[in-house]
Amino acid sequence: MNKNNAAGWQQLVTEATGCSNPEKLDTVQSLWSGFGSVFRVATDNQTMIIKHVNPVVDSNHPRGWHSDFATQRKLKSYDIETHWYKHLSNQCHSDCRVAKYFGSRKDGMQHWLLIEDLDAAGYPLRYQSLNFQQATTCLDWLANFHAVFMNANTDCVWQTGSYWHLATRPDEFEAMQDGPLKQNAHRIDQILNRCRHQTLIHGDAKVANFCFSEQHAVSAVDFQYIGGGCGMKDVAYFIGSCFSEDECSEFAEDLLDHYFATLESAILKTSQHSDTNELLQEWRALYPLAWTDFYRFLNGWMPTHKKIHRYTKLLAEQTFDSLSAF
Repeated sequence: MNKNNAAGWQQLVTEATGCSNPEKLDTVQSLWSGFGSVFRVATDNQTMIIKHVNPVVDSNHPRGWHSDFATQRKLKSYDIETHWYKHLSNQCHSDCRVAKYFGSRKDGMQHWLLIEDLDAAGYPLRYQSLNFQQATTCLDWLANFHAVFMNANTDCVWQTGSYWHLATRPDEFEAMQDGPLKQNAHRIDQILNRCRHQTLIHGDAKVANFCFSEQHAVSAVDFQYIGGGCGMKDVAYFIGSCFSEDECSEFAEDLLDHYFATLESAILKTSQHSDTNELLQEWRALYPLAWTDFYRFLNGWMPTHKKIHRYTKLLAEQTFDSLSAF
């Protein structure tokens, strides 16, 4: 392969592995809004995954949200994800496993991120919904992840994690109808952002971003919106992503108990000396606020979304009633 004539991804794979003739295999998925694709490549002795960001192509947001502000948010998210994989992902251990980082490349507006193929590594299963036991496995991952990055520096990631963060969603906020949800949005955002105990949150911890093994272990992907925040933002968003309205009502308290038990154990295993009782008490009280914060985004983005159901509205009412206590 002539390096001068090689595609960016070929140069990246060659530099990272020494393979002189990597082969492009299947496309795994397209990126949101037509910003590129994720595809699998083969080297001499393994397969790998490349995330190719190519915003040169015409964007086509499925919900019609187009603006320069939104485009810049997406571009920044890919830079942050690459930085996290390159500099921070190696802090994750087996209880919060992520794909290994092999290299990255940037050429103008295009990015290529080369990471481990989790299918080949033994995590080939994906789900759209989960049973209770499967969900606890993902919550174990989140608890261990949050423990690892408790009080971590946010200089090179999003200062406030999550893709629905209010400051990054002005268009959706303006689209909301007036009412308690909109009127209290900034106060809820402020409380979550100023909570005493902060960690790095995944920022898009939906069930689709967890890869399962046949033995029910999990690994996570998609770290574009990793940043500082309260771990409840990940937990609330995750529970809402994989359970129906009735299941949320039935399982949420037990799932929270499980998450907090794992979090306490994981923090005790680290060298940190956080007041775990205070942390658990603070975060549990913030669970309804974290859920309502995401409800705010949905209400502006897609007010007919199926996740806006009785359980969501009940937590919102609890939140509105409790704001004076924070």
